[in-house]
Amino acid sequence: MRLNSCTAIVTGGGSGFGAGIARKFASEGARVMVADIDRAAAERVAGEVGGIAHEVDVSQSASVNEMAAVALRELGHVDILVNNAGITHSPMPMEDVPESEFDRVFAVNAKSVYLTAKHLVPHMKSRARGAILNIASTAGLSPRPYLNWYNATKGWMITATKTMAVELAPAGIRVNALCPVAGETPLLPSFLGEDTPKRRASFIATIPIGRFSTPEDIANAACYLCSDEAGMVTGVALEIDGGRCV
Repeated sequence: MRLNSCTAIVTGGGSGFGAGIARKFASEGARVMVADIDRAAAERVAGEVGGIAHEVDVSQSASVNEMAAVALRELGHVDILVNNAGITHSPMPMEDVPESEFDRVFAVNAKSVYLTAKHLVPHMKSRARGAILNIASTAGLSPRPYLNWYNATKGWMITATKTMAVELAPAGIRVNALCPVAGETPLLPSFLGEDTPKRRASFIATIPIGRFSTPEDIANAACYLCSDEAGMVTGVALEIDGGRCV
């Protein structure tokens, strides 16, 4: 029970890696707010883990502020924040990505980290403790063609993690990132362009371990980084990629 008596917010917790993290945290003793733009998905996962469901648009300040207020009211305090919510654009030449898609990808993947910090870091500072985990991607370390602006948001998130870690360490707050390789999540068809056996086989061939990542892979690493076992770990971008970035 590495997270016994801890409280956590997991954005994008209604599916994929976020749902896996919520389940793992709950199994380790945490009380979890499952926050997602899809209310039904959040309610389903929260029901499984005995947590709290909350509908949020992480790209909107008012919505994130409400999420923080509800979490503090229902949980009493917030020990752990997982910035997992994320989207991508379809694979295409960088100049062909519509401006509206560019804006949306940066708002959900990058601005959301600013907004959750704005509305939750003051609370963590007041308690002189906290763990923030940003779910980045191998795309921020080893970018692939035709996902240019998605790659850029994940590189931004890695840099933001390191700068947040340096600034917040004196306040007792640790900040880390995970960099998963593509996994069995709702975003996989968007990464592949088309979800076919041939496309899957071609991508898996780039992963030395020979498979996609799973929500359980990411959740296990997230649990470690957000627990007291990682008390001396801050500012890292941990690759969970089966060797793809080597």
